[in-house]
Amino acid sequence: EVQLVESGGGLVQAGGSLRLSCAASGFTFDDYSIGWFRQAPGKEREGVSCITPSDGSTYYADSVKGRFTISVDNAKNTVYLQMDRLKPEDPGVYYCAPAPDTNAAGIWRHQHVYDYWGQGTQVTVSS
Repeated sequence: EVQLVESGGGLVQAGGSLRLSCAASGFTFDDYSIGWFRQAPGKEREGVSCITPSDGSTYYADSVKGRFTISVDNAKNTVYLQMDRLKPEDPGVYYCAPAPDTNAAGIWRHQHVYDYWGQGTQVTVSS
């Protein structure tokens, strides 16, 4: 059974940092890419970042490039999203999801390529 557990969300002031974790089980990390998405109230869910654990390839939305860093601990089957210099436009529920594709370039933003979704973790940024 595939399980994804996101954690690390919370309330932070603008300019602050949070580190999100996505603990995954039930599938082989090497065969997947893992994406982070976020959804703000009244908005579509959007891709934030993605990593391919087998080769370390990473992808970022332009809005977070240079501020967010995605990483993976293969031994723990956990993907992290380090979020620095948080802005008022960053809040939302952050989700992680696995995509059965190790060539995520060009497709990682598309929700339909992802098989499962976690429950999400809430990120709130105060100005």
